[in-house]
Amino acid sequence: MNLSDSQTAGGIPRRVSAMEAVLNHLRGAIERGEYAVGDKLPSEAELCRRLEVSRPVLREALRALQTMGLTVSRTGKGTFVVSDGATADPTFGDYSASDLLEVRRHVEIPVAGYAAVRRTPEDLDQLSHLLERMEQETDTTAWVAMDTLFHLSVAQAARNPVFRRVIEEIRDALARQSAFLNELGGRREQANREHRAIVEALIDQSEHDAAEAMEHHLARVESTLTTIVRPPHDNGPSTEREGPV
Repeated sequence: MNLSDSQTAGGIPRRVSAMEAVLNHLRGAIERGEYAVGDKLPSEAELCRRLEVSRPVLREALRALQTMGLTVSRTGKGTFVVSDGATADPTFGDYSASDLLEVRRHVEIPVAGYAAVRRTPEDLDQLSHLLERMEQETDTTAWVAMDTLFHLSVAQAARNPVFRRVIEEIRDALARQSAFLNELGGRREQANREHRAIVEALIDQSEHDAAEAMEHHLARVESTLTTIVRPPHDNGPSTEREGPV
């Protein structure tokens, strides 16, 4: 498999990962009708052999197909095609992307403003330390865990336990969405910059700038999701070896 470029939401070319290459291949095959609705995909062992990838890489791609609404996994039976086109509103755990974004806009944007006014030195220390760790982290799983903690910490800084409880409720969905965006949208570096803008606004105690920074962050989340669920260019049957995201 050969490395190829993809586009981030900002239009910057990047190298696709092995998981993304496998996902694009399987998604393309489904959308071209090579696997019709109702068909069972080949076994994991067979797909790994054909595509020359490891089982963890394949499983990540299969999970992404299910998130996009193209397949469903049935325990003990395999993975079946349920749609020939990706949904415009993928599901993360118990919640759809559109429901998550709607709630996040109405909660996290004002929360960031409150946090700028109410934050303590301890809040700033925690957020700054967390941000530094995120900027140095290269492992997606570890970064995703810190991403959800970052948003919980902003809610904590707003000094209203109800806000934190709301973020706790959607924490699993946020983690699933974050992993999805990082694997398929190359979001990590961009998200780090957006998080830094939020922290800088909290340091400055600027309610307006904090709310605006959070609004920009959520807008970029939405635009990246939209880019991912659009039909990809037909790259043919070949996949690619893993490269840097």
